[in-house]
Amino acid sequence: MMLLVVLTCLLAGCLAQKPHPCSSPPLLSGSLTVSTQNEKLWTYARYLYDALGQRVRIMELGSYENKSFSYDALLLFRESAMYEINKRDRTCKKKPLKAVFHPMAIPKDASLLGQAVLGSSSGPGEGLLVNTWTGDLPDKAGKFMTTVTEFGCVPVSTVYHTDQFGWVVTSFFNNVQGISDPGQLNPPDFCLDEEMRADEEEQTDFLSLFLNKL
Repeated sequence: MMLLVVLTCLLAGCLAQKPHPCSSPPLLSGSLTVSTQNEKLWTYARYLYDALGQRVRIMELGSYENKSFSYDALLLFRESAMYEINKRDRTCKKKPLKAVFHPMAIPKDASLLGQAVLGSSSGPGEGLLVNTWTGDLPDKAGKFMTTVTEFGCVPVSTVYHTDQFGWVVTSFFNNVQGISDPGQLNPPDFCLDEEMRADEEEQTDFLSLFLNKL
């Protein structure tokens, strides 16, 4: 009986611990949506995320100012290059990438807004425990609010403000750890001979992935 009491106290102590900033798994794949407050942009995308190699691929369908688009981009941060990929036509466009790689993580100076259960806390498996954090965007570009799972630090949603769109909401779902086909994070064979053009516009931020091809 005493052992049961001790175990119960230890479990209660663990659950009562204050959440700490965390890093998402270094290899993730899944889906996301991006929507804006002014309703100019909405997109659905599949994503591949490799924090170890600093590589990201976004394959998306969306609408910008009531015009539909599709887009496939591979970002290679260590090479300062990105590829716009057209698999149907087997063509590529190589562009300079000047954005800094920011891993999916809660910064150490972020502030905890609170902890909540998505779904129900009435029974096992009926809900998901998440933590919501707020802080400053890189280079003091504004504020952000991010929600991640308590266990695993898997991204759930991110909200931040821009002058052009107002509030921008990114929601993540169907996330899995690992990448089933790592080859998708390398340029396709038909892209290997593509030369970077000096006159190409530099890609510098996340939203430019959804806008520069329209």
